Amino acid sequence: MLFVFVYTACDDFEDVPPQTDNEYLVSQEKITNYSLIEINIIVNAIALQYPDMAAIKDEFTSGVDVYKIAYNTTFDGEIRRASGLVCLPTESGSYPIMSYQNGTNTLHSAAPSADPESNLFRLLEMMSSTGFVVAIPDYLGFGEADDMFHPYLDKESTVQSVLDMMKAVKEMVASQESVELNNDLYINGYSQGGWATMAVQHAIDGGQLNGFNLKASSCNAGPHYLVGFTDWLLAKETYPMPYFLAYLYNSYMNLGMTTPIDSIFQQPYADKVPTLFDGTKSGQEINAELTTTVTDLFTPGFIENWNKGGIYESLYSMLEDNSNYGYSTSTPMLFIHGDADTFVPSSMSESLYTDFITNGVSQDRLNIFLLPGMDHTDAIIPAGLASMKWFIEIKNQ
Repeated sequence: MLFVFVYTACDDFEDVPPQTDNEYLVSQEKITNYSLIEINIIVNAIALQYPDMAAIKDEFTSGVDVYKIAYNTTFDGEIRRASGLVCLPTESGSYPIMSYQNGTNTLHSAAPSADPESNLFRLLEMMSSTGFVVAIPDYLGFGEADDMFHPYLDKESTVQSVLDMMKAVKEMVASQESVELNNDLYINGYSQGGWATMAVQHAIDGGQLNGFNLKASSCNAGPHYLVGFTDWLLAKETYPMPYFLAYLYNSYMNLGMTTPIDSIFQQPYADKVPTLFDGTKSGQEINAELTTTVTDLFTPGFIENWNKGGIYESLYSMLEDNSNYGYSTSTPMLFIHGDADTFVPSSMSESLYTDFITNGVSQDRLNIFLLPGMDHTDAIIPAGLASMKWFIEIKNQ
């Protein structure tokens, strides 16, 4: 599905000290760049495989400089240092920001700023050539914040860290000589990132990010309804990605959930789960420590009573509080989901789309596309390219 990039990175980059009066930006370091020639070679190759890339290949008009930044955010009432990637066009101009929230990851070494040469992140970095300042947050628990647990599917900390990165990007670009921001903002994400993007949109629509004009949001393949997702999962005989669930419950335990772990997971998994998420194991390695059989992974009590209060009330409340719901908004939205997704059912996107209509949002502002025959992994690149094509169309209007 993925493609192999060949590129030449420039050496001898220098750290650029940020302005001393910044509130959010702590540091910036140029880590690589792409010439327009390199970008065009890669884009033309990808366009042979993906129609949406073919449709936008003439929009790539600039080289790209890629930076790692560190910035201040807050978690649990304390200042934390977070990080991410920022990509700037090398051509002078005034540009919008496009923030991409990535999908589920457990490896410290696979965070955006730790692995900027991965195929997905390189593709995103090169999208800056189409006329965007591209931001890719690491999330808390990764990069500069890899000394803490990752608060997986926790709305409050996710939204805070993403919004604070946007503020840091604004401070960073203010020090650039040839690039400036026009304050338009586009947000995009897949899987966990689709869920995160929806939560971030809601926060921005609620006034939590002043000085930016949210132009469009693409929230793809996200587990938006965590209660509904749990219902769906527990009705299945097998589930191919048990580490998703273990990751979620480990996160919520660290966030104060009082539902005992051994009331959710059977042994030996109840004892294993708190030891699996130290940043050194991939999702597949964690899956190998668990089981895909639902009745072997979860206790009978959890399967039968998880939504009936009592010992499970704390977990249920956290799932409900961290779900995304429709509301009244004027932000244009796009939902893309593979219709054969076995990790996160397409009903998550379809139900949220319907929920926005029920809340009075015009269908003129809503778009949903189900990718036929595509599972969760298959749809990552097509969803990303379709989102960028849509963003470029809006930007060029």
